[in-house]
This record gives sequence, structure tokens and C-alpha cells, in this order.
Amino acid sequence: MNKKTLKIEGMTCSACANRIEKVIGKLDGVEEANVNFATESLNVSFDENKLSDNDIENAVVKAGYGVKKNLKTYTFKIEGMTCSACANRVEKAAQKVEGVNSSSVNFATEKLTVSIDEDQVGYGEIKAAVDKAGYKLVKEGEKAEGKEKMEESKVLLIRFIVSLIFTVPLLIITMGHMVGMPLPHIIDSMMNPLNFAIIQVVLTLPVMIIGYKFYKIGIKNLFKLSPNMDSLIAISTLAAFVYGLFGIYKINSGETEYAMHLYFESAAVILTLITLGKYLEAISKGKTSQAIKKLMGLAPKTATLIRDGKEVVIPIEEVIVGDIILVKPGEKLPVDGEVIEGSTAIDESMLTGESIPVEKGIGSSVIGASINKTGFIKYKATKVGKDTALAQIVKLVEDAQGSKAPIAKLADVISSYFVPTVIILAIISSIGWLIAGETPIFALTIFIAVLVIACPCALGLATPTAIMVGTGKGAENGVLIKGGEALETTYKINTIVFDKTGTITEGRPVVTDIITNDISKDEILILAASAEKGSEHPLGEAIVRDAEEKNLELKAIEAFDAIPGHGIEVKIDGKDILLGNKKLMTEKNIEIDILSKDSDRLASEGKTPMYIAIDGILRGIVAVADTVKPSSKNAIETLHNMGIKVAMITGDNKKTADAIAKQVGIDIVLAEVLPEDKANEVKKLQGENQKVAMVGDGINDAPALAQADVGIAIGSGTDVAIESADVVLMRSDLMDVTTAIKLSKATIKNIKENLFWAFGYNVLGIPVAMGVLHTFGGPLLNPMIAAAAMSLSSVSVLTNALRLRKFKA
Repeated sequence: MNKKTLKIEGMTCSACANRIEKVIGKLDGVEEANVNFATESLNVSFDENKLSDNDIENAVVKAGYGVKKNLKTYTFKIEGMTCSACANRVEKAAQKVEGVNSSSVNFATEKLTVSIDEDQVGYGEIKAAVDKAGYKLVKEGEKAEGKEKMEESKVLLIRFIVSLIFTVPLLIITMGHMVGMPLPHIIDSMMNPLNFAIIQVVLTLPVMIIGYKFYKIGIKNLFKLSPNMDSLIAISTLAAFVYGLFGIYKINSGETEYAMHLYFESAAVILTLITLGKYLEAISKGKTSQAIKKLMGLAPKTATLIRDGKEVVIPIEEVIVGDIILVKPGEKLPVDGEVIEGSTAIDESMLTGESIPVEKGIGSSVIGASINKTGFIKYKATKVGKDTALAQIVKLVEDAQGSKAPIAKLADVISSYFVPTVIILAIISSIGWLIAGETPIFALTIFIAVLVIACPCALGLATPTAIMVGTGKGAENGVLIKGGEALETTYKINTIVFDKTGTITEGRPVVTDIITNDISKDEILILAASAEKGSEHPLGEAIVRDAEEKNLELKAIEAFDAIPGHGIEVKIDGKDILLGNKKLMTEKNIEIDILSKDSDRLASEGKTPMYIAIDGILRGIVAVADTVKPSSKNAIETLHNMGIKVAMITGDNKKTADAIAKQVGIDIVLAEVLPEDKANEVKKLQGENQKVAMVGDGINDAPALAQADVGIAIGSGTDVAIESADVVLMRSDLMDVTTAIKLSKATIKNIKENLFWAFGYNVLGIPVAMGVLHTFGGPLLNPMIAAAAMSLSSVSVLTNALRLRKFKA
């Protein structure tokens, strides 16, 4: 299965999104199709053997919409060509690169011109292809595909201003007499009614022309039997305009009373106000995607490479795998890689949230966009472009923002029936008032008001905008939520299962206690570390590491004997040293009663006591344990306060597991669980009607992460665990689990508020527009007021979604 995201042009409301979703969903080979109206994107999963990208794009176009490609045209200088055959070879090499739309080489000017989709390919890939063909590519310049496109919001602002220029005088002419504003005799409604009507046509036509897209899209969709919001606007304003033309015919025939019942100003004001609403909507949409812009802004624009022994500064897009990059103190790392020379401390807080810089030396992995704090380093690029950690995170957030939450399905179902229902209601209500004896003018007012007040936009924007802001806010706080479904499920969690090692604990053993008998602690540690120096056992490594951190000088071993399952026997400075467990001491007839109380206490605390005997006498105990993370206890306490039960799952023995559980306040302990049985334990909890989240970091946690209702992976864990999870915590801080749950609650609450206002607006607005209040002696809704209300409904939903940006972890 292949996954692809396409940018869609021509959508104006959620009805358009639903139509595209249905059309693409029906294609043979498509597993899933989601259209996000807020981001104007189609996310589709399909079988590459049955369907191609072109098939999907053609289906979108056939449905009446466009596919927007991020096409840019670049011109490059090519060195090394000697004939037209060389030019053909370069052209073909560039054309074969995925994402290249077209390529042509001018042999006379030695230039290659390529049109590329920047979402799929970068300069580095094209350069590598040309280099492989045996030629050299030099970046020369860039030009836009066709004319530079203005930002959508700027275009809408210009449309609004131009519409306003014509609409304001039109309102003065038609409504001025109500506030005592006189008109020149030549266009006075009493003295020259025909001129009065014609000047209104002259002022209305430019507004309709500048708003031609409403008619182009709306009428086309009407004929395709899939009307949308533009269809409502097109029908209502054309009805007003056509009735106005009929009025002019009547005035010219001598029926001058029609001069006071023209609807040109309604058409112009409706178009102007809706354009204003679209402009405000575009600005708000831009704000919802700020998280992506912030993430993308983290990467530096250039990289310093070592080529032929010289430093060369090139754009980051030109870096390819294998390049040697030099980074000086204070500079950002351009791409991911591995250190080959030097040592430094690197601030990775932009990705991990850890404020303390991480020490890096030869062989260490480094992350693009992190900051080099102290030393000079050279490193080899291992991941560039879309493969870097930062690019993967951006892609993860983009995918999440393009996904749908189950709660959105209700709005989708209603939206698909909404517009046709509104048209039917407009026709029924206007005919009903005619039958009731009202004038055609009155019936037309009802017809236009009903069409204009309805707003499927608010319904379509209610869910995706909140998800966009919510997932973006999560990314800012080191919590990557992979989709709308995970976001919606997380707040329902009532049981969380934590893996022990590396999740609740640090994941590596450390020396916690040294108990001695007539000997100093340092001496015990020196002997124990010297004995374990050649050992590969994790507990032995912990003892050696502790001695090295204390700068203790280790001694040479004269003899070494490993006793499997028991410990080791060594000779140091002529002394026989035994280091191991209780079984070793018993086997060698070493008396341990003198330290038995200390040993039992350490074991009850979940620590592993290692006995050390010198020349047949017990001299001390070195206790080693995998220590609890500082944040674990606080996180579990917070989860309890939120009413969530906490379980711990581990392969360790029950005694150790119980000791850890006691330290942090775990409710349920699942000990001595084999890796393959972790998923079954999660399943058992789900069988007890629990909504279960699993938090883990290892490969053996992946099945349990996939089984859980929500899988949460620690970002410092393995790629397999992260791939299996629904939520990724970039830091190793368990408090981020509570952040994920609180963010989920805040986002779902916001979505429900949005849907309430969107539904409530239409439930209340449409009956008022149909004249229900008027039947009881109340007011009649003016179509111009309806247009203003319709525009503001979308803006209010977007504004409410933007409140999520104030969320604090």
C-alpha cells in the first residue's frame, strides 16, 4: 500500500470535501481516502499495483476540482558537456528522478531547466543524478512556475476592497433616502426611476464579476448534482440580480413602483460580506498551521562542507549522504549524521526537550537542527532532506493534521445532505409564503435569506482546525500525536500500562549502595571494579562505571575465573577475591550472617546485592539497581489525580517489580511477563472494559503498543516501538503522558464546542430565515444580515479552535 497527500484546489466548503472523498474512495485499489477541508489536502492509501498517482489526480479533476502541485522551475549550469549526446544524457538523468515534472538541456547555453515538485524532490537528488551521469551541476537561479502567485489571503483582501468600492455607493443610492440622504435628480428614484435602476446594475456587475469564482464553481457543481456553499451563493445572488433586471423591464414599461423593490444591493452586499468572511477565514487557517512553520524554521539554511581539503558553504538542499560537514561552536547542525572527528556538547532541546547539552564524540549520532555548544566537530551526513529526524517529525505532524477523528464523521454525514436540503427548504418556504398570500418580493426575500444563512463551512472546519492546532501544540511540547483517531481516543483512557525498564526506570543499572565490614567503601569499590573490568555483565559494567566516575585507580588482575550463574573469582595483589551472589558465598563456605539484614533490606528495595569476600572473609556488599526516573513518581501521582489506574509490566521477578511499584505508587504489578505475552496482558485489561494505553520503549514492547487502544512510545526508544505507537514522547519524561491526555481532552472539548456552535447556528438561523418568527409577528431576516452572519459563523469556529494555542503542558 502506498500513502500520498495531494493538495486540492477549488474546494469551498465541506460538501466539496465529501464529494472528493466519495469519488476517490470508490476507485478500485483505494483503501482509505480522507479530505481535510481546513488544509485543503487529500490523504489517500492505495494499492500501487491497481492504481497510479495519475489515476487519482485524474479522478479529482473529473470531479470538478484541481490538484495543486508545488512546482518550481530551476535553471542550472552544466559543466563537462561536449556534444548534444551529452545534453540528452543529462536531460534523461534528471527526468528519471522521482518528483521531476520536466527537464530540458540547452547545449548552446550549457543550461539544464527542470520543473520539479518540491514536496517530492530537492536540489541534492538532481545534483546527485547529474553527477552520476558524469557531469557537474552548478546552481544558478530560480524562477517561479508561470507568474508568481499571490497568497490566498492577499487575493481575497483585494477582492474585498474592490467589491467594497462599488458596494458602498450602491448602498448609499438604494438606502440613503432612509436616513435623509438626497440623490441627484438624474438618478432620483422618483424623478428618474429608470436611471435609478440602471446605475444599480452598473455598480453591481463589477462586484459579481470580481466574485466570478462563486458562479464558476457553484453552478458547475449544481449541474453535477453536488451543490456546495458556492451553489447557494450563486443561486441567491443570481435570483436577486435576475429579479432586478425584471424590475428594470417593468419600469421601462411604465410600472415605476418596481424602482423601490430592486434587489441589486442585496446581491452586491452578500458577495462582499462573504468575500470578507473568506478573507478572515484564510487568515485564521494560516494561524492554525504555525506549528509546522516553526518546526521547519529550526533547520539552518546553509552547511559548511569539507571538499578537497577546503571549506565550502552550500545551501542545505545541496547536501547529500556521505558529505563531510564541519560545525563550529554556536552553529546549528544542517542534517543528521555521525561524528568522525572532534568532541562537543550538543543542545538537542529543540527535538528532545532535554535542556542539558549531550556530550558527543567520534561515532556519536547527531541530529539536524540541534545546536553545537562547545567544540569543533566534523561529521558524515547519514540522512538528508526528507529523511532527517526533523523532516520526519514535520511529516508526522502534517499527516496528523490531515487525518480525521471519528467525531468528524457526524459532521461529514450531515454536510453531505446539507446543501441539497437547504435548497429544497428555500424553495418550499418561498412557495409556501406565496400560497399564504404574500407578494413575490416577500417570497424572493425568504428564498435568498434561506440560501445565504446556511453555512456548511462552519461544519467542515469544526473538527480539522481543532486537530491542526492540537497536534501542532503537542509537537511544540514534545508530544507527537500521529492522527485524529489517537487524539480522540487518548482522553478516554482509564488504565495506563507502563513498561518498567527504560520507561519507569532509567534503563541501565547503577551502583546504589556500598555496605562494608572493617574496610573503606572506596577500597571495596576498587576491588569490585578491578575484578569486573573484563566482564561484559550489565551489573559488572555498572560497578566499573561508578569507579571511573569517582576517578578511582583500578588494579591489575593476576588471575580470573568466571563461575556462570554465581559470579567471579579473581586474584588481586596476591589476595583471593570472590564477587557474586549468595549462591557463590554458600558454595565457597563464606559466612554472610554479619551482613544478612542489609542484604535482605536491599533486596526488598528491588536492588541486586553482590557480595565481595577477601581471603575467605565477607568484606562488603555492592548493591546495583536500575533506578527510577525522577519524573516517574510525579507522573503516576498526577495520573491518579486524573482518575486513571496505573499498571507496570516487566519480565523482572515479582520481588523487584513490587519494590519499584512501591517507590512510585503503581496500582497493578504484572511481573515475570515474557516479551511475547505483554500484548496478551494488555488484551486482558481491555477485556475488563478498560480503555488501555501502553507506554514502552523497546522492540519487545511493539506488539503491546499496537494492541493497546493508544500506544505511547518513548522517543528515545527504538524505531520499531515508535513506528508501532500512536503517540511519541520526544523526551523521556513520563509527565508528557499526562500532557498528551490533557491535550486530548482540551482538543476534543474544543471540537465539541465548534460542532455545537456550527449545528446551533444552522438549527436557529434557517428557521428564522424561513420566516418562522414573522408568522408570530416578529422580524423578517434581511438577506444582507444573513450573509454577514454566515461569514461570521466560520470565523467564530476558527477563532475558537485557535484558543487551543494557549494550552500549557
